[in-house]
Parts: sequence; C-alpha cells; structure tokens
Amino acid sequence: MGLLSNRIDRSSLKPGDHIYSWRTAYIYAHHGIYVGDDRVVHFTRRGQEVGTGTVLDLILVSSGPSRAHTHCPTCVPPNEGHGVVSSCLKCFLAGGVLYRFEYSVNAAHFLAKARGGTCTLAVSDPNEITVHRANHLLRNGFGCYDVFKNNCEDFAIYCKTGLLVLEGRRTMGQSGQAVSIIGGPIAAVLSTPMRLVTTNIYGMAATAVSVYCASRYATDIGMRADVAKVEVEDLTRRLSVGLFQVVEPPVAAVALPNTS
Repeated sequence: MGLLSNRIDRSSLKPGDHIYSWRTAYIYAHHGIYVGDDRVVHFTRRGQEVGTGTVLDLILVSSGPSRAHTHCPTCVPPNEGHGVVSSCLKCFLAGGVLYRFEYSVNAAHFLAKARGGTCTLAVSDPNEITVHRANHLLRNGFGCYDVFKNNCEDFAIYCKTGLLVLEGRRTMGQSGQAVSIIGGPIAAVLSTPMRLVTTNIYGMAATAVSVYCASRYATDIGMRADVAKVEVEDLTRRLSVGLFQVVEPPVAAVALPNTS
C-alpha cells in the first residue's frame, strides 16, 4: 500500500477489507467487501458487474471479465430481487490484480491519486461491522444498481462507513470513479474561458487539473455535508416498505428520505 499503488498480496487480506480490481484497459474497477473464508460480497446490476441500461453497456461489458460456463460451487448467483452477490476471491478478481481501498487518507495523499475510486478521506468503521453490513445486504439487497448513483463502489463504501447521500441532493453517489468520469469533462469545460486570458496551453492544463482536483475533493464522502449515518437494518427496512426511492436505472437511487 502506498502513494503509487494500493496493490496487496492475498496473504494480507483481512475480513472487512474493501477491495477492488481493475478491468480491461483500466476502464473501470470492480469493488467488493472481503468477508473471510475466501468470499467477497459485492454489488452488481443483476449479476452484471457494471451497466447503464444504454448502448454504453456494449463498451463496459466488453471490458469486463469473461465468465466460465462451468458453475463455481463457492459463488452464490444473484437473487432475483437484488444484485448483491457472494463470489469466491478468484472469481471476483477474474484474473485481475488485487487492490485494497484506503480510508482516512490525508488531503495531499488523496489529491496525489489522479484516478478516483482508490481512496477516501472518510473514516471507516471496525471490520466486524463492515462484515455484518455486507452479509446483511447480501440477504436483503441494496436497492437498484445505478452506475453513477448506486454502484459497486457505493456499496463497499457504505459497508465500510455506514454513510449515505441524502435524498434530494443525490446527483452523485459516494463513488470516486463516477466523480472522476464526470469531473474530467467538467474540468475541461470550466477551463475553456482561460483561452480569453491566456493562450498558454500549460496554463489552461493547470487550470483544468485544479478544477478536476477540487471537484474530487469536494465530492468525497469524507467531505460532503449531505450525508447521514444509516444503520443497515434501518436501510433494508426502509427499502422493503418503499421509504427509499428504488427505481430502475438510469434514474435509480438509494436515498435517505427527509423525515423532518
């Protein structure tokens, strides 16, 4: 674990670790919670690692791992009602490299990680609580999958912290990957007016990088003011009786209702 890479050996894995593995060409990383006994609990779109319900899925699915036709006896297929699944570590990694997500990093370390989805400023809860949340959600679900608002990284971050973004402000979930995908184009657009001030390409690039870093920092789950701590039993109870918004993508969300 360090500034350049979060890569770890399997021997250092502990139950409660938030782990991830990059897929083809580093297009995206798939996240999950290691719960021990060679098992990883992770969130999918009805068994598919990532998806938007649009033509973009042709690119995303093609970058994902190919699945063996023979059934793995350790892996639990997705429940018809939700996409939280349990896989063996080998199937979760799908031939990829094992990385561990970092919590409680300082601002300098966070900003030095150019790609989102590898660390957060937020403080994690004890590992035994993380495992409890993951196993509870495996039985009860985590709402509908949404690549920008409720994805595998959102699931893992919730298991580690218990934090959810409040309803009405959920234009973006907790996922650092989603912020990076959207933040890049936004940074480019916002830096365009710099052409009126300077034609120096380095100055424009520096401005774009600054805007990108600022957007990542401000939207990190550890910095946001629009989050609340939600007990996992309360979360699934509210999901079961419809007190949370659970809609099929692309407008899906798992959000905390305003009860005031």
